[in-house]
Amino acid sequence: MAGQIDPEDSIFETLRKKDDANAQEEKSQLVNGKERALYEKQQKRLGELIEANTTLPCTVSSVRVLGAVNTRPNFLKRIVDPLLSANKDRPYTLSEAIRETQYAADQLRRHGIFHDPISITVDRPDRTDPSSTPTDVDLYLSVREKARIAFKVGTEAGNTEGSAFANVYLRNLFGGAESLSLNAAQGTRTRTAYHGSFEAPILADPDFRAEVGALASSTQKTWASHEEVLKGGWTKFRWLGRGGKHELGYSGIWRQVTGLAEKASPTVRGDAGDSVKSSITYSVTNDQRDYPLLPHRGYFTKSTLELAGWGPLQGDVAFGKAEMEGQGAVAIPIPGVTGHSGVSLTTGFRAGLIYPLPLGLDSTFQPSRINDRFQLGGPTDVRGFRLGGLGPSDGNDAVGGDLYAAGSANLLVPLPRLGSEKPVRIQAFINGGRLLALKQSEHEKMDAASVRRNVSSTIAEFGNGLPSMAAGVGLVYGHPVARFELNFSLPLVIRKGEDARKGLQFGLGISML
Repeated sequence: MAGQIDPEDSIFETLRKKDDANAQEEKSQLVNGKERALYEKQQKRLGELIEANTTLPCTVSSVRVLGAVNTRPNFLKRIVDPLLSANKDRPYTLSEAIRETQYAADQLRRHGIFHDPISITVDRPDRTDPSSTPTDVDLYLSVREKARIAFKVGTEAGNTEGSAFANVYLRNLFGGAESLSLNAAQGTRTRTAYHGSFEAPILADPDFRAEVGALASSTQKTWASHEEVLKGGWTKFRWLGRGGKHELGYSGIWRQVTGLAEKASPTVRGDAGDSVKSSITYSVTNDQRDYPLLPHRGYFTKSTLELAGWGPLQGDVAFGKAEMEGQGAVAIPIPGVTGHSGVSLTTGFRAGLIYPLPLGLDSTFQPSRINDRFQLGGPTDVRGFRLGGLGPSDGNDAVGGDLYAAGSANLLVPLPRLGSEKPVRIQAFINGGRLLALKQSEHEKMDAASVRRNVSSTIAEFGNGLPSMAAGVGLVYGHPVARFELNFSLPLVIRKGEDARKGLQFGLGISML
């Protein structure tokens, strides 16, 4: 009968499609394998050629980038032109020419618009060309461009928060390694967050980049009985220099403290409403850890300076803010265990200070607002305390402080059945810290002299007794996206008004003390 399908034909058709899919996958693997084998053969031949002719003088007459169909020629020209002998003040040897070409290939790779590997080919020019010389060589860089549009939907983890997101990423937008990123997210604390950023290298240098962006977000801050709404934009410059990665930026952000809980404290109510922060920020980061989320060895340092509202910056908040962070990890050898034992000792330290400044060109100083103060306590910094559980409070609200310091020591041991290769560790830790508000009399006028005096007396207060402390043991998993911790904590030192937490505590973050 017309329109009927034989069940056997349907079964055979399904099997045939499955076989075709398997065959296609095998074919793809075979092609990739051949490409890899060809690349390895080329690299081997290149190595043999260099070894046999390492001191041979040569003249680089041309450099060509093959496969860069969507990349501007003048962008590539900035990277490869320095290779030409005409632009050098002395002759090449063959090994020097290859080394310089490998550096140019690495520059192309670090722009993030080409697939690995980038292969290098050395050839002789046409002997019939009257302009060529016996020492001339031509260099070829073969590249494969990455897709120009990427769309991603998923989940991500930040400090004390998980979220779902959708991201559109446009790569090599105008042919010069520019990128445009548009992101929308909704999380456990962040109601909504939208941001977009455009980034481009300066003078085709992968280590010197500029970025402009804008954001709009709404975040619940349950530890202080309010919601914070942000809208604004920024511009940043990033470069790789002495001491690590540097970043200099300006941001203008409109902030609103809103959605106050019924039992919000007078301090939170006093800072409710709108404010505008106009600030310049500079930071330098040096990360030498082997695995940042679960380091076995190495160190990490980061320093950040922010200047807001002072002089021509305007806005309606003014302060100087300085923060520093450091972490060090040491692998501990175990007698009888060959190679890496997986046992390590990690120590961390963080500190910060907010220094009041006169607003604009005025001479009037202002105290800090709840939007700008530091918060301390929780599973990502001082474990054994609730989120924002250290420092000044007003009723049930953690209202933050102007000066803090915190430290931690963690001993990490691999699980016996899993071994050191798996990113799972048993952790024993002790951590502590203090968070203080700037000392100030209620009716004292804030001027330069009183601010200096109050900052000095607040710093001196750090030596008054032990810091708030807790110790414990737990389980750590270093996922590529974030670090997960499940700890049993026991508070050891608690100050009046602080909110400690004895028992199990779950931590999720990308930067743990």
